[in-house]
Amino acid sequence: MTVDGQVAALGRRVDPSAVRVELDGVLVPVAPGLVYYLLNKPDGVITTADDPQGRPTVMSLVPSEPRVFAVGRLDRHTEGLLILTNDGALSQLLSHPSHGVDKEYVAEVAGGTPAPGALRTLRQGVALSDGPTTPAEVGVLAPGVLRLVIHEGRNRQVRRMCDAVGHPVQRLVRTRIGPIRDTNLAPGRWRALTADEVRSLAASAQPSPEWREAGAERPPTSEGAEEDR
Repeated sequence: MTVDGQVAALGRRVDPSAVRVELDGVLVPVAPGLVYYLLNKPDGVITTADDPQGRPTVMSLVPSEPRVFAVGRLDRHTEGLLILTNDGALSQLLSHPSHGVDKEYVAEVAGGTPAPGALRTLRQGVALSDGPTTPAEVGVLAPGVLRLVIHEGRNRQVRRMCDAVGHPVQRLVRTRIGPIRDTNLAPGRWRALTADEVRSLAASAQPSPEWREAGAERPPTSEGAEEDR
């Protein structure tokens, strides 16, 4: 274990709000008062603190205290898993473009199952207006139903990828964030993440060894807006 990059001495006391504690290179959330919620966002709910049009927001579905914020966004008609927390350090880890945390989606698309060439394009990279996407994992779950795993956080990325190959999304559900999934969490319901889940989530957000060695930044993305704003 290290404190601000230095090996911690046995019995050392620290102020968790003022130092960075890591275990095997992974940030350890230790500050008092931190909360981590996993929400299954329903269709029609907005990922904002409030909405001038009076539409329901994700904040109305979780406890009002302590105040939390969403890590990234899902657009109004995208359903599925969303993390809300008051841990700014973990949120920054999950959002940084160099970390490439996996996000898995199930997409019902128009036009039936994409042809092999369209699936290959989705897997290899799709040319979008803001540049080509990185390779994605794509599988066919049923006729017209795809499983996609992406590693970027561009605005409405999954929808734009499917549009680009001629199969617009009719329904989109995020089913996994990094190592976190929960098939038993009903739409509109939330639960607290366990300590093990928080640690595994932080571990999944560490930069790859290749990125660390290169010391370079990947091109910026709109991760703060998430892939389906």
